[in-house]
Amino acid sequence: MISLLKEVGRGKRGARDLTYDEAAQAAEAILTGAATPAQTGAFLVAERIKMESPDELKAFIDALRARITPYPIAGSMDCAGPYDGRARTFIATLPTAFVLAACGLPTTLHGSPSMPPKWGITITDVLEALKVPALQASREALISAAARTGFLFTPTESWCAPLGELRGLRQELGLRTVFNTAEKLLRFTEAPFMAVGVFHGTVFEKITNLLVDLGVSRGIVVQGMEGSEDLGVDKRTRTYVIQDGTSELYIVDPEIYELMVEVPEVEWTAELQGKTALSVLRGEAELPYLNMVLLNSAVRLWIAQKAGSIEEGIYLARHAIEQGNALRKYTEWTEAIKPVSTT
Repeated sequence: MISLLKEVGRGKRGARDLTYDEAAQAAEAILTGAATPAQTGAFLVAERIKMESPDELKAFIDALRARITPYPIAGSMDCAGPYDGRARTFIATLPTAFVLAACGLPTTLHGSPSMPPKWGITITDVLEALKVPALQASREALISAAARTGFLFTPTESWCAPLGELRGLRQELGLRTVFNTAEKLLRFTEAPFMAVGVFHGTVFEKITNLLVDLGVSRGIVVQGMEGSEDLGVDKRTRTYVIQDGTSELYIVDPEIYELMVEVPEVEWTAELQGKTALSVLRGEAELPYLNMVLLNSAVRLWIAQKAGSIEEGIYLARHAIEQGNALRKYTEWTEAIKPVSTT
């Protein structure tokens, strides 16, 4: 590990990217405990300063994937947002997932309790506020609920134990590390479709190319709200659309779809996030939050080829909400995991 540390820790000008094999060695040392906590911390900080290369990211993703038991869901979509949560914006991806399931697109969300650097509200916080014990539910219960409803939630640190073991060290560092990206891209379901959020435009192409290397056949990389996979409805959003090994810059303009609306500033709590998500599914939400879910559902249905266009996707999503189908998916899912997880 010391020899690898020397390569990434030589300073801004002297540091170099590791090869895939070298990064794989570093990942193994960290994940097996062969590296000391001091070495692990030093490596993660040095990588943060240098910025991880695609090969380094892929090596860490592969090392983590070797330690999980996937649950493949054919034709499904994986939605990957920031594990450090959200502070200023609505987590539209949660109700969107149930709209997608109601439209026949199996969908996976995943997460863990909040992480640095943002320490924002996470999907797990919102589910807990809704009295849904997703973090406590067994793997079997979550899989059974997914088979019944088309929606899977995976508590990442339970399904990938090394990430749980590294939580304390990552909290002490308080920085974004290679694991902030790797945990988003584990694809527990081996989904062929993905929606992934990024914060900085500088990593757009890096993440896009990485998704292609990981075998995503169609996907969208979104410079979304707070680095999430969620498109906003108050302005245009830059994305890259992936299709069959190629990618193309694509601007999503909500005004084109008559969904643009001013979004109020809100002091979000997990409880308010949950209440707002349910109001969308019940068809009672304020227009900005309804429009967010309609737009994000439509784009993901289009990416997964469940809709021939974004316009058709909006129609399908609206129908799923107005007919109560999305709310029924949510209700069925919560009922499916609660009895098993509380016994």
